[in-house]
Amino acid sequence: MPGSSLEGDLRALGFDVRPVPDPADAAAALAGVPGDQRVAVVDAGFVGHVHALRLGLTDPRFPASAIPGAVTAQPAARPALEEAVKEAGTVPDAVADRLAAAGTDVHRPELGELVAAVPADPQARNEVRQSVAAVDDEAIRLRTAVKARDGFFTTYCISPYSRYIARWCARRGLTPNQVTTASLLTALIAAGCAATGTRIGFVAAGVLLLFSFVLDCTDGQLARYSLQYSTLGAWLDATFDRAKEYAYYAGLALGAARASGGGDDVWALALGAMVLQTCRHVVDFSFNEANHDATANTSPTAALSDKLDSVGWTVWVRRMIVLPIGERWALIALFTAFTTPRITFYMLLIGCALAACYTTAGRVLRSLTRRAHRTDRAAEALADLADSGPIARAVARTGRSAAAPVVAALGGVAVVTVSALTDFGSVWPVVAAAVYCVTSGLAVARPLKGALDWLVPPVFRASEYLTILVLAARADVNGALPAAFGLVAAVAYHHYDTVYRIRGGTGAPPQWLVRATGGHDGRTLVVAVLAALLGNTDFTVALTVCAVFVALVVLAESISFWVASARRGAPAVHDEGEPA
Repeated sequence: MPGSSLEGDLRALGFDVRPVPDPADAAAALAGVPGDQRVAVVDAGFVGHVHALRLGLTDPRFPASAIPGAVTAQPAARPALEEAVKEAGTVPDAVADRLAAAGTDVHRPELGELVAAVPADPQARNEVRQSVAAVDDEAIRLRTAVKARDGFFTTYCISPYSRYIARWCARRGLTPNQVTTASLLTALIAAGCAATGTRIGFVAAGVLLLFSFVLDCTDGQLARYSLQYSTLGAWLDATFDRAKEYAYYAGLALGAARASGGGDDVWALALGAMVLQTCRHVVDFSFNEANHDATANTSPTAALSDKLDSVGWTVWVRRMIVLPIGERWALIALFTAFTTPRITFYMLLIGCALAACYTTAGRVLRSLTRRAHRTDRAAEALADLADSGPIARAVARTGRSAAAPVVAALGGVAVVTVSALTDFGSVWPVVAAAVYCVTSGLAVARPLKGALDWLVPPVFRASEYLTILVLAARADVNGALPAAFGLVAAVAYHHYDTVYRIRGGTGAPPQWLVRATGGHDGRTLVVAVLAALLGNTDFTVALTVCAVFVALVVLAESISFWVASARRGAPAVHDEGEPA
C-alpha cells in the first residue's frame, strides 16, 4: 500500500495510514490509536472510487459503516471493532459481518454506480479499474448533494447551480454552518431593506431574500457534498429558516408603516401569517411523530398517495400545492418587489391557508382510514409537543377524558371567540381562558394514542397564538400588535426547539423550562388577565415584558443545550424530510 493511489486517497480523506502486513499485529495497531479518533480497516487490494471511500468511511452520522473492502468505527464503536478484528482478522468484509452479528448497527451506504471492490486476481483488478474509469464519481457526488425530495422551484430554479456553489465552498474550506450563518445575515439585511418602506428597498429585499434562499439550499448541499453533518448544524439550519422568514415578516410590517402616502398597519396580517405558518408546521411534526413508528400503519389513502407519486406530473403538483419553502419565499419575494406589503401578506395567507387545508385534510383522512397502533414513544412525543403547563398538568392528574382533539378544540374556540367578541378589558376572556386551562388538561389526561390525537398540539398552538393576536388587536393601540408579534415569535421558537430536540433523539426541553414559561395554558391565562387588569398602553408594555422574558429564558436554555450537545459529541444528524 505505501505510495499507492489508495494510500493517497485515504490521506486525502483525513486518515493517517498505517500498513499492517501481519494480521496478528492488527489488534495492537488499532489499540495504539487514541480512543477519541475514528479508525478504519481497509483491504490493501481495494479498488474503487474515492467518493465510495468517502461515503463508507467519513460519514459522521453512524457509529460504524462499511463498504466492500473497508470498514470504519467511530469512538463509540471502537471496542466492538477491536473485538471483531481479534475474531475475524483483517478482512474488512468479515470484520463488518462480525460487528453486525455482535449487535453493532453497521451502516452500508447505497453506492449506486460507484465502484468498491477487492479483486481476486489481476484480470479482475483490470476489469474493476475499467469500471472505475467509466464512471465520473465527481458528477455523482454533485448530483447526490441535492436533496432527494424537494419542491419544484428549488429543484429547477435553485439546485441546478447551487450545487456548484456548494462545491466552490467545499474547495475553500467553508463549513455548512458558515453558509447557514451567511444565509441568515442576508435575510436579515433583506428584512432591513423591506423596513425602509421605499420601492427600491422592497425590490432589494425581494432579491436578497431569494439569494438568502440560494444560500439556504447551498448549506445542505455542502453538508451532503462533503459529508459535514452535525447535530448543531441541523439545529442551526432549521432554526435560522424560521428566524429568517419571521424577521422578514416584521421587516415588511415596518416598511408598510413607513411607506409614503401615510403608511399602512399590517402587523395583524404579519402576525397572522406567522401563526398560520407555525401551525402548519406543528401539524406536520405531530402527524409524523404519531405515525412514523406505528405498527400496522397502512391505509387506502396512503396507498393512493403512493400511487400518485409514481406519476410524474402529479408529484410536482402535489409538492407545489403544499407551498414549500422555495415556492413560499419566491412568492414573498415577487410580491414584495412589485406590489405592497399588504398584498404580499394577503397572497401569503391565501396560499398558506389553502396548503394547510389540503395537507391537514389529507392527514385526517389517512388517520381515519388506517389501522395503526401507536407506540408509547409517540404518545410521549405528542405530550411533549403539547407543552402543557402546571395548570393543565394538575387538571390532567385528576380528570379523565375521551375525544382529546374535540375537547382541546372546544376550549380553544371558546377563548379565541370570547376574546374577539367582548370589549377589551372585559373579565370574560379571563373566564374563557380558565375554561381553556381545564379543557387543555382534560385533553391530555390520557396518553395521546387515538387516531386523531396528533391534532391536539396544533389546536393548542392555534388557540394560544390566536388569543394573543385577538387581544392585541382589540387593544387598538400603537405597539400592541408588534409586542404580540414578539411574544408569539419567542413562544414559537420554544415550540420549534422542542420539535428539533425530539427529532434529534435528544428529548424534550426540561420541565423547569415549561414551568418557568407557563406552558401554553398558563401563558394564555396570563395574557387574558393582563388584558383585563391593564389599560391599553400598559397592556402593550406587559406584552413586551412577557416577550422579552420568554425570549431570554428560552434562548439561554436552548443555546446552552445545543452547544453542550455539540461539545459532548452528540450523534450527527441531517434532515432529509419534507420541504419546510
